[in-house]
Amino acid sequence: MSKSAQTAENVLRRLDWTVLRRLDGLLHGDYRTLFRGFGFDLADLREYQYHDDVRYIDWNVTARLDTPFVREYNEEREVNAWFLLDLSPSVNFGSTHVKKRGVATDFVTVLARVLTRHGNRVGAMFYGDRVDTVIPARSGRRQVLHILHTMLARPELPRSVETNLGDLLQTAFQVMRRRSLVFIISDFISQPGWAEPLAHLAQRHEVVAVRLYDPLEMNLPDLGLVVVQDAETGEQIFVDTHDRAFRTRFGAAAERREAELRTALRHAGVDALELATDTDLGDAILRFADLRKRRSQLAAGGSLPQHLRENREISVA
Repeated sequence: MSKSAQTAENVLRRLDWTVLRRLDGLLHGDYRTLFRGFGFDLADLREYQYHDDVRYIDWNVTARLDTPFVREYNEEREVNAWFLLDLSPSVNFGSTHVKKRGVATDFVTVLARVLTRHGNRVGAMFYGDRVDTVIPARSGRRQVLHILHTMLARPELPRSVETNLGDLLQTAFQVMRRRSLVFIISDFISQPGWAEPLAHLAQRHEVVAVRLYDPLEMNLPDLGLVVVQDAETGEQIFVDTHDRAFRTRFGAAAERREAELRTALRHAGVDALELATDTDLGDAILRFADLRKRRSQLAAGGSLPQHLRENREISVA
């Protein structure tokens, strides 16, 4: 076994002990309920009835007929899941010993293993400064190790042209013909224009945006005079973080980016799992799973508990 393959084996073993075992109690048996509509083929359309899940409403048909219609699905026994991986230079950032790229690696490994344990297929698409690698969806532990090994063996790009997530999403739409569960794993630092291809992709597939970030990207502490480098282009500038007004402007700009991102995801009908470099991965997945299931209950006529009513966004910080 090569050194890099051995590393992949070690990573999988570590995550098996630290994360997967914690998830088994929740996900075993009902893991499919975490994702609405994946693993299903469209069977029919019918008029909306009381207690139907509003997320299954076909808005195009509803608009044409002026009557609410919902989609009905036939469940498949197996699921195709895809990981769309943005590995552009900006994901190499981390203000501590953990980088956004490392968080992505652990997340992919855990979810791929959960899915393949139940006989499902997983595939991956890699983006650096373009889509350069596609691993077709297959099942089994060996496939998980293959994806993990490819991620670990992939060198970090020191710099590149500005990321264009739209290219990744458009390529994914062309490659993935069968309805699939799709995880878009990115920090979403990109050229504009990706929202439309995302909405297009979400019309065919069950899409979850896994947003990576570092706390330092949200709030800049007082560090004095520091050099800030653009992770994509390598451009450097000096900034005075001791200046309170500058830190305030930085925080306001970060909040605007957050609002724009969440608006784009909401308009595309895509839920977001937010993973910070200081987040416990197992806890984040469990909170996300809990909120997803409670939202499904609400759509079916139930109600959210008080502690979840304050935040109706599908978002895990």
